[in-house]
Amino acid sequence: MSETSARLLNLLSLLQTPREWPGSELADRLRVTTRTIRRDIERLRDLGYPVHATMGAEGGYRLAAGTAMPPLLLDDEEAVAIAVGLRSAAGHTVDGIEEASVRALAKLEQVLPSRLRRRVGALGTATVPMPAGDGPTVDPAHLTALAAAVANRERLRFTYRAGDGVRSKRLVEPHRLVSAGRRWYLVAYDNEREDWRIFRVDRLSEPHPTGMRTPPRELPAQDAAAFVTERMQGLAPGCAAVVTVQASAAEVCKRLGRAVAAVEPLGEGVCRVRTRPDCLEWTAVRLAMLGSEFTVHEPPELAEHLRRLGGRALRAAAEGAESGEATPPHTPAG
Repeated sequence: MSETSARLLNLLSLLQTPREWPGSELADRLRVTTRTIRRDIERLRDLGYPVHATMGAEGGYRLAAGTAMPPLLLDDEEAVAIAVGLRSAAGHTVDGIEEASVRALAKLEQVLPSRLRRRVGALGTATVPMPAGDGPTVDPAHLTALAAAVANRERLRFTYRAGDGVRSKRLVEPHRLVSAGRRWYLVAYDNEREDWRIFRVDRLSEPHPTGMRTPPRELPAQDAAAFVTERMQGLAPGCAAVVTVQASAAEVCKRLGRAVAAVEPLGEGVCRVRTRPDCLEWTAVRLAMLGSEFTVHEPPELAEHLRRLGGRALRAAAEGAESGEATPPHTPAG
C-alpha cells in the first residue's frame, strides 16, 4: 500500500469518529502539513465521501451522511464488540433482525484477521444462549422511527392497542426507549392526556413524525428504566404477598432478589417477607422454587395459585410413574 493510500485510510478512520476535527489536529495526528490534509480531503471527496468543512481560524472537518455507506475502519476491540453484538442480535425480539444479523456477521467474520476470528469463535463456542421462546416481536422500522423521534425531540403520532384490545390514536413527545427482556417500551409524554405514559412497542402501529420539535421535559423519575419499573409495579397494587419463610432473612433476600420489598427476621432461620407487586402466578412459582417451607398470609388468591400449581405437579408425577417412563438423570446446577 502506498504512503498516500495508507494516509487516506487513516484520515478516513479519524473522520468516522463523530466529532469535528481541526485541520491542524489532523495534521499532527498524521504527521503531515495542513496543506497535505486539505489535498487529502479533496481526494476523499473525489472518491464520494461527503466531508464537510467549517470556516474559522482553524477550520474543521467532519464526515456527514452520504448516499452510500463508506467502509468502516475498526480497531481490534471495536470489531470484536460488533461481532459479539451481532451474535446476540441473531436471537433478539426485533422482528426480522435475526436474518440481517446473521448476514452482517458473516460479512464481518469473512474480513476479520485470523487473530480476531479466533477470539470471536472462542466466545461463540463458550456461550450458550437461552432459547428465546414465543413472545411479542417488534418491527425494526418502528424502533427506528421511535429512536429518531427521541433523538430529534419530535412529536409523534401512532395507533396504540391497549391490553383489552381497544385502539386509540396518540400524540406524544417521545423521551426514551427501554428494552426489558422480551419487551420494548416507549416512555413518552402524552399530549392529549397531559401525563407521562409507557407504551409497549409491539402494540404500536403507524408511527408518523409530525415535524414539530419540542423542548425537553423533566421525567418524574430517576431515569426511563426506573419510570417503567415503578409504573409496571403500580399497575398491580393488589399483588403483593406476605409470607413467613423457614429460612434466614439474608438467604431469602439472596434467593428472591428484587422481588423482596421488605423482610423481617422472626427468629433463627425464620422471617416474614413482603414481596413487591407482581403477577400472582409468577410469585407462586418463585415461592415454590425457594427450597424452604413457607406459609402464605395474604392474599388468599396466592394460596389458590399455589394449590393449583401443586396439583399440576402431583398429577404430572403420578402420570409419569404410571407410564413407566425412565426418569433422566439429574445434573446439578453449578
